[in-house]
Amino acid sequence: MFRKFHIFSSIILVVAFLLAACGSPAPATEAPVATEAPAVTEAPVAATEAPIAELEGTLNVWSFTNEIRTMAIAFQGRHPKVKVVYTMIPMTNGEYQTKVKAASGTADSPDVVALEAAFVKEWVESDLLADLSGLVPLTKELKTFPSVVEVGTYEGVTKAYSYQATPGAFFYRRSIAKECLGTDDPEQVQAMVSDLDKFVETAAKIKECGTSDYYTVGTSGELFNPFLANREQPWVVDDTLVLDPMVEEYVKFAKLMRDNGYESQATQWSEGWFAGMNDTLVDANGTSKKVFSYFLPTWGLPYVLIPNSKSDTTDTGGDWAMINGPMAYQWGGTWVGALEGSPNSELAKEFVKFVALDEENLTNWATGVYTNEYLKAIDPSTPDDQQQALGDFVSSQVVVEKITNTFDGSDLAKWLGGQNSYAAFGQAAPNVNGALMTGSDDAIQRALNDPLASYLNGDITEAEMWVQWLDAVRNEFPDLILPEPPVTQ
Repeated sequence: MFRKFHIFSSIILVVAFLLAACGSPAPATEAPVATEAPAVTEAPVAATEAPIAELEGTLNVWSFTNEIRTMAIAFQGRHPKVKVVYTMIPMTNGEYQTKVKAASGTADSPDVVALEAAFVKEWVESDLLADLSGLVPLTKELKTFPSVVEVGTYEGVTKAYSYQATPGAFFYRRSIAKECLGTDDPEQVQAMVSDLDKFVETAAKIKECGTSDYYTVGTSGELFNPFLANREQPWVVDDTLVLDPMVEEYVKFAKLMRDNGYESQATQWSEGWFAGMNDTLVDANGTSKKVFSYFLPTWGLPYVLIPNSKSDTTDTGGDWAMINGPMAYQWGGTWVGALEGSPNSELAKEFVKFVALDEENLTNWATGVYTNEYLKAIDPSTPDDQQQALGDFVSSQVVVEKITNTFDGSDLAKWLGGQNSYAAFGQAAPNVNGALMTGSDDAIQRALNDPLASYLNGDITEAEMWVQWLDAVRNEFPDLILPEPPVTQ
């Protein structure tokens, strides 16, 4: 019925979320505190130890996420003669990108910028970023996952690096699986959702199960990324918009999920969507709506699912499991690059290297070393809520292999009923494909938002949806060659 696919409405909203996630804390709750960090393989450098190199100067770092502030404080701990001036700008309505571009080349220009997955390729393909190809040998030493380097590279020049790899997973409720499917065993549940046909069959069982209203997903928009990740071609090839069959498959799938009541229709990143994680989602009549699963990547576990699994009256922690789901995918991530023409280019390069290509920093980042207390020891003015939670999945295979076993028995594993999420993500990360990302992706995908929502709501036909989307793309990219709208039944 379907072939191998995320988010229509969330394409915009995920950007707002990533002010604090992708990598960073979830928008609706406080950042989770690591109550039990696994032992690291090597002791981290304490804030009071002598610096590794005598770097000095002032570095201006701009970001849309407070994660990079943690990195900046840790960098100052390594290099006490360096002062990092950190500026965080929200990404709402493109504010961050607009301000960075306006400042570029002026006296107010930052030296280092953070780049979110939605627009990183646009910047890498432009002349805004400096050539950092000299750091590529470090990616070989650390075995940086190939897709991470590929995204930061254009025409053989690497301009951005990431501290994260972001393969996706399928997280499901064990109690609902037992009740509706007869088992909560990850291998058996995976067999029931291993492709889209089986996924739909399972969704039908869940819909008919239970005393409450059961839904397989909060929104079918969660599957937009899986479909996109399984395309054969990117959005733009040789100045031509490519409508890959997987995009059409996603539209059909989303319509099926909506019409059959397999999704709760909670808008992604909304209060209702989060409420489904802790069993407090209700309909207009106050009837409970139970959500079986969520499609989320690496950062979705510590930053989204765990902090939102607890409400004032409920706690679903320990009732979750993770599997691959119907198809492999990746979602999000934060890259860092140096602006071309920065007067502090060498210091900027060292900062990028520390953030994304330093084994000790990546180990500390993943294992919960950067607590608020640790950061305050370096900079007493650190905000009380500034910290790095345990469990973010890093971009170095060397680091991943060294620390994976330390997550056995951790709070993360207990929350997943004993599963080691790091091990599972470590198996998935090498298979992520970074070649599908282009600089036009964000605008093209956002253009699909409103037409698709109208179609799913029954306000327009599928044919009208495609025409509206292509018109919006034409307005955004007047020189792009567009295909004919698909033929619909």
